[in-house]
Amino acid sequence: MPVKLKLSWLLLLVRLPATHKAERVAIWRKLRKSGAIPLQTSTYVLPEWPPCYETFQWLTQQIRDAGGDATLVRAREIEGLSNEKLVALFNAARAKEYAALRQAARSVAENRKQKSSSVDRFDRIRKQFREIRQTDFFNCPRAREVEVLLGKLEGPHPGDLPSLKVKRQDYQNKVWVTRPRPEIDRVGSAWLIRKFIDPGAKFIFAKAPSANRRAVSFDMLDGDFTHRDDDCTFETLLKGFTIRDKTVHKIGQMIHDADLDDEKFERIECVGVDRVLKGWGKEGLSDQEILRRGWQCFDALYAFLLRV
Repeated sequence: MPVKLKLSWLLLLVRLPATHKAERVAIWRKLRKSGAIPLQTSTYVLPEWPPCYETFQWLTQQIRDAGGDATLVRAREIEGLSNEKLVALFNAARAKEYAALRQAARSVAENRKQKSSSVDRFDRIRKQFREIRQTDFFNCPRAREVEVLLGKLEGPHPGDLPSLKVKRQDYQNKVWVTRPRPEIDRVGSAWLIRKFIDPGAKFIFAKAPSANRRAVSFDMLDGDFTHRDDDCTFETLLKGFTIRDKTVHKIGQMIHDADLDDEKFERIECVGVDRVLKGWGKEGLSDQEILRRGWQCFDALYAFLLRV
């Protein structure tokens, strides 16, 4: 049986004045920007996390200042809505936002000849993406599609990227940060870092690199090591640290195909590993536990490939 998600929720019960139309619209926009989803006409929900609590506290004051009424409630359960259903509602809301952003990004890609306007539009799209990520509390799978597309748009054309070569001795006993709910590229990259780059590496999780400025960020938008050109993060690390192990390069091909789903190398071996990692995430395992179990998978895969 799958492990039930252990979550608590914040409910904001809102009553806005019939008059003061401008204030009503402004508050509605702020509620929408907060990432909260409506359960009913006047009830909004967020996960009970400190940043979300601060957001709802601030909105409560804003609503009262506008002449309305707001009540903030903590709830462990919401009758008729399991935690899994609520998470699905949040991901569905973010998926719609990512889909619209992806369409806009594709439009920019198709009109790159108009260089100046394309750059301005891309900057706006990138800013919107970061804003959505701030409210993507449960890591909607659609985020990855947009991130890959933005990575391709952001970088120069193939062959124009400068060489990324770094010294391994400069990256010892570091704290490495990546996005929560790790999947194939993040887990594989963490395994590569610990095994071949920084044996003393410690790993933490955050939504943005700026969350810990001293940490080395990977597989994150604007991260130190992330997608470059057509490479996944694992491949970027391989090239940056000049890792020549042939078996590791085979694993890199497998991760590329599983992560980017472009069949570049026609290696399907890591697709199953990716699904297992996603399954552990759905079961509610912690990020560190997913990392630990994922490393065991890659240790076994590496040992197997050495003997093939």
